[in-house]
Amino acid sequence: MTKIAIGTDGGGADSAGLGLRERKKRQTAIRIWRTAIALFAERGFDEVSVAEIAAAAEVSKMTVFNYFATKEDLVLGPMEKHIDEPARVVREAAPDVPAVTALRTHYVAALTALDPATGLSDQQQVIDVVRLIHRTPVLALRAYAGFDAGARAALTTELLARDPEHDPLTARVAAAQLLGTQLTLTEENQRRMLAGDRAADVLPEALAAADRAFALAARGLGDYGASRP
Repeated sequence: MTKIAIGTDGGGADSAGLGLRERKKRQTAIRIWRTAIALFAERGFDEVSVAEIAAAAEVSKMTVFNYFATKEDLVLGPMEKHIDEPARVVREAAPDVPAVTALRTHYVAALTALDPATGLSDQQQVIDVVRLIHRTPVLALRAYAGFDAGARAALTTELLARDPEHDPLTARVAAAQLLGTQLTLTEENQRRMLAGDRAADVLPEALAAADRAFALAARGLGDYGASRP
C-alpha cells in the first residue's frame, strides 16, 4: 500500500528515485487523503462516507480502498508509518551510542525541521488531523492505544537486542520511558498548535523542553543500549 506522510505535497525526498507509475500512485493517495481530511474537518469524521470522499477526489470507491484499507486509515495511515521509527533509530545508532542519546538526537532534529511527527507543525491539514483524533473516540483509541502498543513492542525488541544481559523487563521499562518522553513532548507541541501558536515561535521552547525531558530520562537510563567495553 502506498504510504504518505502527513503534510506531504507529493514531492521531495520521499519521491526521489520513484518511477512515473509510483509517482502517480503517490499523487493519487495524497489527493484522496487531502480530500478526506478536508471533508472530515468540515463535517466530522462520522458524517462523511467513503463514497463521498471518492466522488470529491474524482476516483472510485474501490480506488480509495486500494490505497486506504479502512476509513480510519484515511486519518491515521500517514501517522502510523512512524510506528517503527523509534526502533529504527535505535537499530541504526552506533553500538556505543546510548538509546536515550540516539532518540534525543533524532527528536531534536525532527523538531528543528518542524516535522509533524513531533507535533510542532502549524500546517492546517496537520492541525485538522490532530483535532479530528482528539474529537473522534474511535480514532483516539487507535492512535493512543494501538500506536503506542506497536511502537513500544518494536522498540522493546531493539533494546533487547542491544542489552548484553538480555533482560526483557529492563527493555520494556526503558521502551516505555523513552516513548513516554517523546509522547509527552509531542502532546504539548500539539496543544500549542491547537491553541493557534506558530510553530516557529514555539520552536525555542520546544527544544528547551526536549533537552530537559531527555535529560530526565537519561538520569534513569544512563548508557543503557550502548555497548560496554
